[in-house]
Amino acid sequence: MLTAAVAFALTAGGVAVAGLRAYRRRFLSATRWFAVALLPAGLYLTGLFPVARTIGDEIADWAVKLVFDPRVWTGIVLLAVSAGLLVTTRWAGRRGAETEGRETAPAAGPAPARPAVAPAAQAAPKRAEKAARAGQGKGGQGKGDDGLGEFADIEEILRRRGI
Repeated sequence: MLTAAVAFALTAGGVAVAGLRAYRRRFLSATRWFAVALLPAGLYLTGLFPVARTIGDEIADWAVKLVFDPRVWTGIVLLAVSAGLLVTTRWAGRRGAETEGRETAPAAGPAPARPAVAPAAQAAPKRAEKAARAGQGKGGQGKGDDGLGEFADIEEILRRRGI
């Protein structure tokens, strides 16, 4: 009987707070308060309070054993070792996949023919000339630029990495 009184008192208090929030035009907050306020009454009416008490008792018993029982500490160490091994193998698997990818790429055959792109140093005067023709002044990069200088930089980076 006491459980019912506490559950419905908590529900009534939560509904009151939700009403105040709605009165202040904070409807999203009011809806959240109302949803949380319904939980105690719902738990009581479905009979889940005894289940919650049993779960709480079991957690308390486990915590007492955690402090005093060496078997529990051994289990925790085994769980930690297991987690560490799983993380390590996942990391090593990813690293191995990256290494395999680098080794197999050159063995796949010759790279497809790429269009010749001027290096960045040679492309700069061409950009300036194109910008001047476009009427934007010398050295400025404008609409007339085809972006070959940027691709030359990217191509250089790819060559250094062997791609």
